[in-house]
Amino acid sequence: MSLILQGIVTTVGGILAGFALAGALLWRQQQALESARYDATHDDVTGLPNRRLFLTRLRAALAEGEPCGVVLLDLDRFKTVNDSLGHDTGNVLLTCVGRLLADLDAPAEVAARLSGDEFALLVRGDHDEVADAARTAWRAISAAPIALSGGEVSIGASVGYTHTHLHTSPRQLLAEADEAMYHAKRSGTGVCGHHPLSTPSGRRSRDRHHD
Repeated sequence: MSLILQGIVTTVGGILAGFALAGALLWRQQQALESARYDATHDDVTGLPNRRLFLTRLRAALAEGEPCGVVLLDLDRFKTVNDSLGHDTGNVLLTCVGRLLADLDAPAEVAARLSGDEFALLVRGDHDEVADAARTAWRAISAAPIALSGGEVSIGASVGYTHTHLHTSPRQLLAEADEAMYHAKRSGTGVCGHHPLSTPSGRRSRDRHHD
């Protein structure tokens, strides 16, 4: 091989190697970006969508103008489990509950963990379908003991739900579902829907439910 041809081969080889290296770096950057985006929109314990992504999906559903509703769930006796069996076991319990909610059939569209032991569902459909989804979620959590490393644990939930109405905002829907959930917890009824004409008694502040 002549020196000229050898030089050309070496140069081309160097260029190809540079392209391969640049491609690998670009792929790694893309993977890191996708991972960062996922982490920013998903709960690190359950893998479910977090509050940010839930609100994004709720805003999108409201913008489409189709009927939908919000279901909020707060686990009963979770603090007792967390304190007695430890935070790791508590996280396993949260993950199991998250899996139960994520496996619910339509019209439940999005299951999310908002914070602590509070979960949310975005439900597509009319008022009756949202109510049915709320009761289905409650039954799924309360139906059978959940197997943990420390033994089986029976867990219940207080569930509140609401449905879209004229000029509803995401924050308003969350506040209404929260009010209904709080009523379900105080009354021990398990599931409660929001009633627009009812007087909010002992309603908790939900300033963290931002639009």
